[in-house]
Amino acid sequence: MNNIILASSSPYRKTLLERLQINFTTESPDIDEQSIQGETVYDFVLRLAETKASHIAAKSSDAIVIGSDQALECEGKILGKPGDHATAKRQLMAMSNKTLSFFTGLCVINTRTNNMQKDVIIYQVTFRNLKESEIEAYLIKEQPYNCAGSFMSEKLGVSLVERMQGDDPTALIGLPLISLCKMLRHQGVKLP
Repeated sequence: MNNIILASSSPYRKTLLERLQINFTTESPDIDEQSIQGETVYDFVLRLAETKASHIAAKSSDAIVIGSDQALECEGKILGKPGDHATAKRQLMAMSNKTLSFFTGLCVINTRTNNMQKDVIIYQVTFRNLKESEIEAYLIKEQPYNCAGSFMSEKLGVSLVERMQGDDPTALIGLPLISLCKMLRHQGVKLP
């Protein structure tokens, strides 16, 4: 059986993949994650997921490599990981009282067969009208500086929303397991 490699340094994606109870390793792809002028958020996350998977696949033989990336668009700008408190606060202030779509790109490459599967999973989140004090408290407690849009739905971030809607809640955390399971089965990986 092929080795399974998660092309990510994200602890959230690693934890999600562990749910499938399969053996895998992680490897950080270390790529440029900047958007290209005029690139849509859909194309952006798909390109990054493919680039991450391809980067690790090029160094691996007989492996199934999984790449994923997430972003959202707010007020015409692609929002990714904020990196710091000030940027996170600006992101959440802009997201307040809006319904936004989180886009999660997924790419699976089988290096033995050169087969590549790709998809983008969209999940909508409606944020409450957020007070600055609520945002500050959330940021201090969670420090979600490595999460798209500074939003961690699996933790305290859920208190910031009115509603979430989509087909796969794990997509919102960063690795869409429903789509991933289909792709892995297609590559011959045995899952329950």
